[in-house]
Amino acid sequence: MGLGLGRGSAMLVVMCMVMVMSHCELANAATYTVGGTAGWTFNVANWPKGKHFKAGDTLVFQYNPQFHNVVAVNKGGYDGCSTPKGTKVYTSGNDNIKLVKGQNYFICNVVGHCQSGMKISVHAL
Repeated sequence: MGLGLGRGSAMLVVMCMVMVMSHCELANAATYTVGGTAGWTFNVANWPKGKHFKAGDTLVFQYNPQFHNVVAVNKGGYDGCSTPKGTKVYTSGNDNIKLVKGQNYFICNVVGHCQSGMKISVHAL
């Protein structure tokens, strides 16, 4: 009977450690407002320069939803300022998007906006 209790205690300790480790990982995630005080607007392509992003960090896109939107696209969509079929278009004006490991691409797909510099590419480690 004592042996069974030992295994149960060990399992509880392991579960607690997993919870603490995942909490620490979330605590290390940062939140960035795209474009700083100007928000998600034209000429933000250089905004990511000098920043060090990690997977799990959150980008906050603040903008007037009557004039702009945010679309997470692939490299082809970013380079060609196009929205691949089935891609989610964010339209709230205050969108929070978590970064994934690797390159993350975002555009405004309102006609002419991406071509006028309303797009960013962010690399997350």
